[in-house]
Amino acid sequence: MGLTYHFSFKAPASTTARELETFLRGVEGEAKKVGFGPTVVINGLFDTTERKQFSRRLTTGFPAEDARLKGAMLPDDSRVWHLDTSGGTCRIPPSAGVVLVVTNERGQETIFGFMKFPDAVKDIRGGVVAETGLKGAWWFGDHVKSPDARYREIVRRFREAGFLAEELDEFQ
Repeated sequence: MGLTYHFSFKAPASTTARELETFLRGVEGEAKKVGFGPTVVINGLFDTTERKQFSRRLTTGFPAEDARLKGAMLPDDSRVWHLDTSGGTCRIPPSAGVVLVVTNERGQETIFGFMKFPDAVKDIRGGVVAETGLKGAWWFGDHVKSPDARYREIVRRFREAGFLAEELDEFQ
């Protein structure tokens, strides 16, 4: 259990991956100044088996809850993660991402950034069984279990740029 600092980011669908990468490189510079290291900005597609597996290291996926998922028959397991057909929930994996990875003094990595997700998940007959509601927008959500003010400074940069969707700081 314990306290947690939650955050999520959203960028319009019209925002390019290059624009997000430029923004994150600026945030990376500040992260280095406050003592995070190593850091890295990653801009990539999750279009191969290896890259899809790598995306699981970066995100838990987009959470979806839809009654149509109950009993849904999907063509393969790469369209969703953690499918619960009895509860009608799943996690939708990203198709692309632009992220900043920061590492603290204890070697713990934290991800900040943006992911592209499909607008819908379809069953084996082509019927929609879950929708993200993102309409092509970039999205990312995560949390840290730390009162360290440096994480809040990074999130502040997202807020100032108009990318902060939600923030909940249980430490305050």
